[in-house]
Formats: sequence, structure tokens, C-alpha cells
Amino acid sequence: MALGALGAVTALTLAVEPSYDVTQHVVEGVTPGAVAADLDGVFAAGDSVSVFTGWRHGNPVQVWVKRRSDGGRPPLDPGWLDGRPATLPCHPVPGADAAAATAQLGVPGPWHERLPHFRLDHTPSHGAELQSEYLVAREHAGDALGAVAGLGEQVAPVLLVSELRTVAADDLWLSPAHGRDSLAVHFTWQPDLERVLPVLRELEAALAPFAARPHWGKVFTMGPDEVRPLYPHLADAQALRRELDPGNVFGNPFVDAYVGR
Repeated sequence: MALGALGAVTALTLAVEPSYDVTQHVVEGVTPGAVAADLDGVFAAGDSVSVFTGWRHGNPVQVWVKRRSDGGRPPLDPGWLDGRPATLPCHPVPGADAAAATAQLGVPGPWHERLPHFRLDHTPSHGAELQSEYLVAREHAGDALGAVAGLGEQVAPVLLVSELRTVAADDLWLSPAHGRDSLAVHFTWQPDLERVLPVLRELEAALAPFAARPHWGKVFTMGPDEVRPLYPHLADAQALRRELDPGNVFGNPFVDAYVGR
């Protein structure tokens, strides 16, 4: 991950594996407390797990569990997490047409038709929207979620849906998951930047004690002086930029400000 600042990619090596099938189950009516009480267990329940919430106090959440069909996992308990298995297809955004979502109800299908939330031939998510996402180290997940929940009444009025997911640590210098297994707290906002920005500032202040890293490609308000200290290899990234692009051909005002020339 270099934010396009190191030049054009001319070759790519892929690590591939044989195709496999995935099943997808949605559990509805789960209380937020049940998720918070067993975060590790929830996110270990599948090969990909997402929790969708609106952050309104006391409102139930959805848990989407995607599993490899050849993984040998036992079936989910019907009463898992005090919720109930969905009996009809769901969409992450409340009230949206479930026809846009990938097949659920445990019907196996190719990985590329199950691991995404949305079908390739439909509009993903809500369509007209803004997005933000912040990654915190897994050990801070519970406290970070509590901080966001404390702002639920400010978040909910401008929110379409929020997704919680986990991300494995990587070794990419400018990756928000660099060096730490992470919880990603994603927000899909109504397309109203004027109303969203004040909420983002409150969220960022609440998440600051947990060294939350904003997703580079989504909306955030943190300034360069707040973001740069979150990346321990920033100086290495700057040196590589100088080596590979001494004329700053691939720079732009955003990258120059946040990464440095």
C-alpha cells in the first residue's frame, strides 16, 4: 500500500489457491451486549464475519457469518448469541432491497459470489452514500466500541448502517492494519457531508485514545499531525518516495501532506 505515490505497477505476483465454496448465514435480533461479551468468539465463528448495527441504544444487530464449505465447522447453534437465524434474505442497510445482496440461508456457492456482501450485477450498499472507517488494535476493541456506543444518539440520525469486522495484521508501512490485528469500525453515512463532518470529529476524538487509524480512501477529518504518528514506518515510506520518485511526479496535495515528500 503506497497510496499511488511510488509509481505505476508493471508486474504482479499472485498467491492463488483452488476455488472453493462458501455458505452465508445471517443471525438477526442479536443484542449488542451479546456481541460485546464475546467479541473473539463472534469473529471466530466464520472465515468472514460482519456485525451490522445502527448504534441506537438497545436496538438489535445483525451478524453475517461466511464459512468455507470445506472447513469442517459444526453448524451454528440456532440460539447463538441470543438471536435467531434469518429465514428470508437480508440487506445490511435496513429497508433496502435484499435482491442486491449475495445469496444467504446457507446455500453454498463459489467464494466470489458469497464473500462480498453484494452481487456484482447490482448496486452495492446503498449507492448514494458517504463512508468512513477506523481501525483499532484488537486489544482495544471492547473499549473502542464502548466509546462509539456512547455517541450513538449523534451517530444514528446521519447513519445508514455501521459494520464491524476484523482485519489481520500486515507488514505494509502505510496500511491501517500495519503491525497489529485490528477491529475495523465502518460507517456508511447518508450523503450529507455538512451533517456528517461534525459527527466524525466527535467520533475521532472518542477513538483517539485507542490510536485509531482512518481508512485512507474514506471520509475523515483528522489532520496530518494526528495521522502521521500512527505509522511507525512513515520515515521509511518517505525515504522510498524520495528514492523512486525524486521529482514527485506521483505526488498530490493529499499524499504530500499526510505522507510527506
